[in-house]
Amino acid sequence: MSDENKTPVTTDETVVEETSIESETPATEEIVEVLEEPEEKINEEEAKIEAVEEKLPGTEIRTADIKPGMTIRVHERIKDFNAKGEERERIQIYQGMVIGMRGSDVSKTMTIRRTHKGYSSEKIFPLSSPVVAKIELVKTAKVRRAKLSYLQNLRRRFKRKFKETRAELN
Repeated sequence: MSDENKTPVTTDETVVEETSIESETPATEEIVEVLEEPEEKINEEEAKIEAVEEKLPGTEIRTADIKPGMTIRVHERIKDFNAKGEERERIQIYQGMVIGMRGSDVSKTMTIRRTHKGYSSEKIFPLSSPVVAKIELVKTAKVRRAKLSYLQNLRRRFKRKFKETRAELN
């Protein structure tokens, strides 16, 4: 009877899994791959930052990025004759707001309006012409129209409504 009242003795056995070096190697490769992904993301972010920095005011922009509402500086090649009658080439800067774009591809033109000393003038520049040396972005304004013809009869109160923003293009 004494054997029946005794509690059975149990031994706790812990199971130890043996891992080999070969099974650890893929785990380290996964860690290496995980570490490489953020570097790629950092490179993509740097590329985006560089793209935005390229569009900052005072930088040269592509003709495809020009939109109405932008104030730009167009460097135009002009042929002059000096007093001796010799031909020379110089670059003249025309700064104003783009009030419209017309055409497509090679025949695309932009109309720029400029106010200088109380007088306003408009000039049409063909974008693919060799006369245009380069185009610089000065600033952008938030506009909701493709043609800004209302600027031709502009009053001061409308001029104040333009919100100057930093040039951030997609």
